[in-house]
Amino acid sequence: MGKPRILVMDDEEIIQDVLSNMLDFLGYEVEIASNGTQAIDMYVKAKESQKPFNALIMDLTIHGGMGGKDAIKDLIRIDPEVKAVVSSGYSTDPAVTNFQEYGFKAVIAKPFKIEELSTVLKGII
Repeated sequence: MGKPRILVMDDEEIIQDVLSNMLDFLGYEVEIASNGTQAIDMYVKAKESQKPFNALIMDLTIHGGMGGKDAIKDLIRIDPEVKAVVSSGYSTDPAVTNFQEYGFKAVIAKPFKIEELSTVLKGII
């Protein structure tokens, strides 16, 4: 069947690299998007190609682009069963404190440990 596929959306290259390495170590196939528009396009293409993503990890805010809070609305319209995790260093944002109301399945606060990442993903996949 292959490895579970995770789409990571973050605009910071260091976060992309660290998260990609963590997910690879945990046994996931990883693809990277730098903003919400790109993530939505990649999600749709993967779904259409019969190799859908098992989950997404989305940064709440993207400098100069669409962040997770806006992108999740479009993703839910495309796929009501989308399994997205919101990731943020802003613990007081309503999309973090009430993540389910925004359509996210889980939240992970930056910075996080590999064990936390593993637990969150196992909980939604």
